Amino acid sequence: MSNVRHRPLGVGPIRAFEAVARHLSFRAAADELHLTQSAISRQIQALEEEVGAVLFLRGTRRVELTPAGATLLRAAEPMLDRLDTAVRQIRQAGGRRVVSVSTFASFASLWLIPRLEAFQREYPQIDLRVNASDALVDPDGNDTGAVDIALRYCRPEGATPDSVRLFDEIVTPLASPAYIKRSRISGPPLAVPADLAAHTLMEEDNPRDSAEYVSWSRWLREQGLADLQPARWVYFNYTYQQVQAALAGQGVTMGRLAMSLEATQRGDLVELFPGTRLTSPYTYWLIKPPAARMSEEALRFCEWVESQADATRAALAAS
Repeated sequence: MSNVRHRPLGVGPIRAFEAVARHLSFRAAADELHLTQSAISRQIQALEEEVGAVLFLRGTRRVELTPAGATLLRAAEPMLDRLDTAVRQIRQAGGRRVVSVSTFASFASLWLIPRLEAFQREYPQIDLRVNASDALVDPDGNDTGAVDIALRYCRPEGATPDSVRLFDEIVTPLASPAYIKRSRISGPPLAVPADLAAHTLMEEDNPRDSAEYVSWSRWLREQGLADLQPARWVYFNYTYQQVQAALAGQGVTMGRLAMSLEATQRGDLVELFPGTRLTSPYTYWLIKPPAARMSEEALRFCEWVESQADATRAALAAS
């Protein structure tokens, strides 16, 4: 093992490597990085000497990654993404006060974004950076970059000690007034749960453990209709897609009331069978570090989120 190198790799050769691997072309990588093709070749050669392995198979007309190159690329891509993001944030902030919020796509689309105008009116001096991703992050961890706050959907044991429970998960069948009206004309009306057998049911195609608690199969079992099959199924990756399809009158969705609240309050979606709501052990959380580690701007944002959650809980209780 005496010949194994231990000194850190330079960022320049790694960036050249990533560009060549992405384009599978030394010329295209050179154009992107504003370098000569020979300079890119020298950087790749130096990198191969550093790691002690051939990273590319160079043919006359094509370039291919070797297994060693593929291994390095899997590490290089997220590292460069995080580096570029950090630099971009530093440049954009320019001394401005920014709160970085991580949440998942459906929650951002259906709950957070519709309310952000109110925050901006109240705190015009605070900039927000919303990162919508299903990847779980801990704002108190050392590997999260500039994430100050996370809005997540998890069991209580998935929350940090300083986190705040926002509101519970409540699911119930929802459909648009237009779809309900068509059902009265063209097929059995949606009067009782058994009528769903003649309709389109929409569901989130989600492999996570939480999926069972928002599924049609669970709700149908609770209604004594475990064997019911609808006229057709439509599956979506995300909750916001289900809501959009339901608003367009494409079927009946198993709606998450907290994220469909505005649509039901406006009458754009209708709860079909009052009294059949189900809850879940998974709930919505404001995940945050201890207050002593938060900026004043992050504290203000947390207070605002909690006030919005209070309003959501009250609306759910009253509906």
